[in-house]
Amino acid sequence: MPAVLSIIIVAYQSRGELPACLESIPREIGGEEVEVCVIDNSRDADGTLTLLRAVYPWVRAITPETNLGFGRANNRGLHATRGALVLFLNPDTVLRPGVIEALIARLRPEPGIGLISPRLELADGTMDLACRRGIPSVWDGFCRAAGLARWFPRTRWFCGYNLTHLPERETYDVGAINGAFMLGPRDLITQLGGFDESFFMYGDDLDLCLRVRQAGRRIVYDGRWSIVHLKGQSVDRDFERMSEAIFDANREVFLKHFNPRRSRWVEWRYRMAFGLWKWISRGRARWSGRRRVQPR
Repeated sequence: MPAVLSIIIVAYQSRGELPACLESIPREIGGEEVEVCVIDNSRDADGTLTLLRAVYPWVRAITPETNLGFGRANNRGLHATRGALVLFLNPDTVLRPGVIEALIARLRPEPGIGLISPRLELADGTMDLACRRGIPSVWDGFCRAAGLARWFPRTRWFCGYNLTHLPERETYDVGAINGAFMLGPRDLITQLGGFDESFFMYGDDLDLCLRVRQAGRRIVYDGRWSIVHLKGQSVDRDFERMSEAIFDANREVFLKHFNPRRSRWVEWRYRMAFGLWKWISRGRARWSGRRRVQPR
């Protein structure tokens, strides 16, 4: 039976999260196989591989010799699978019934779509704002760091990154979606070389979206469908280190895409802007007790 869809999940000490995720995935769609590949970056340190072999033998499990990071591990799964469509999915997600079928039905007749995502909802039912984003500017960074985006969420001028002025349950083109759920055609993703492996963790999803847009394809958010994203737990465990990684990775995306002439002035400007953004945002997070970091 041919595979209509390959679902690639990069796991790191995800034994507690994987069962709910895997059990929410349909085994076939329209009589065509859905193949699932899990790359265990923690090398069975928490029993993830043991769980997969014992309970989910239909899942292809890959255990690299070292932690490959997010992009390299996803590329490893991309090369090991064969579905015409590819879904990069986080292990801390739970798919709701019908969402995959609906997005595939949307994707197939619209070849202009490069990547598509549904609405991602956090455990408390609120929207994960990172599932639909504009391409951030220095002004957007200031608005988020200063709190303007939070205080005026319906004002377009202040919320160009998280797009909170747009309706959550409708569909439209956006600048970027989140790496927790990225569905697209294999031929395009392969043509682009998959994820840029110079990004170990964070920034890689924004980089891929930028390259999809440069290839003339659309990034689509379809808020008529939703999944659950149990986001933020790993960040909470090591806030300082991971917040540093998130801001620095997003800075490197900007240096890659928006400084093509390698101007030292442009590089200095972005380093200063992201450094200030990071300092203000982390300070506000500590002061408020909300241990969440901003760029994603």
